Amino acid sequence: MRQRAVPVPPCMDTMPASATRSLPPPLFWWPGPGARPSGHDRARSCPSSSRLRRFFPPRLRHSGGSGPVHLHADSLDLVMDVGGVPVRHRDPDEDHVLIQCVHGPASGGASFLVEAYRFVDDCRAADPELWEFLTGADVDLYGAWAPQLRGLPAAPRVARHVEYTRTGRRIVRRADGVVPLHRDPAAPQVLAMLDRLAKTVRTLEDGLPRFTPAEGGILLLDNYRCRHGRDAHTGERAVRILTLRTSDAR
Repeated sequence: MRQRAVPVPPCMDTMPASATRSLPPPLFWWPGPGARPSGHDRARSCPSSSRLRRFFPPRLRHSGGSGPVHLHADSLDLVMDVGGVPVRHRDPDEDHVLIQCVHGPASGGASFLVEAYRFVDDCRAADPELWEFLTGADVDLYGAWAPQLRGLPAAPRVARHVEYTRTGRRIVRRADGVVPLHRDPAAPQVLAMLDRLAKTVRTLEDGLPRFTPAEGGILLLDNYRCRHGRDAHTGERAVRILTLRTSDAR
């Protein structure tokens, strides 16, 4: 089958550090200290306190010069033993993520975003075979990370790239840990489609607008609907990340 290019979703607007509007629906932007978003933006984009169910431990991520981070959604299944008590640090069904710029790099590191719902919908027409894989093939979400990451469950997390929660919310997953299921007879085809997905995403990234978050600024992303990434950078960079679950999660 001849593969057509998946068009870039026309949902992104260039967002300078001072911007508080012109944002795609999956996200909310707070520029940092001294700035305050409007009530309209807050109501439209932020999960209400009545819907919040659980916060997971915040993490500070440093990088001292780094290659690009490709479009992805924050997703992991991580449990730690704290004083003999299992404590969940990450959840596969985290449906929102907050990212705060603590320290910007010397150069590079511009961020980019895309609405994953539109990407999947465009795939249905532009690349039906890829769409069938995303919506119909079971995979092991974190199998590639299992050998080197302690805390992952021994049992594989079986899921599809596109699923729905019990409340009807659509989940579009995107992580580098995905591998075929153990002894899956269709493993060669799954690997081929994972490679195809990665190449399609890389092509999509090239056409996305870039923006540079100000230090102290916070992005709140709908983790089921929005994918984020950044360009390569030089110099020290630090971000603080907090994931959470609401009542809309699985």
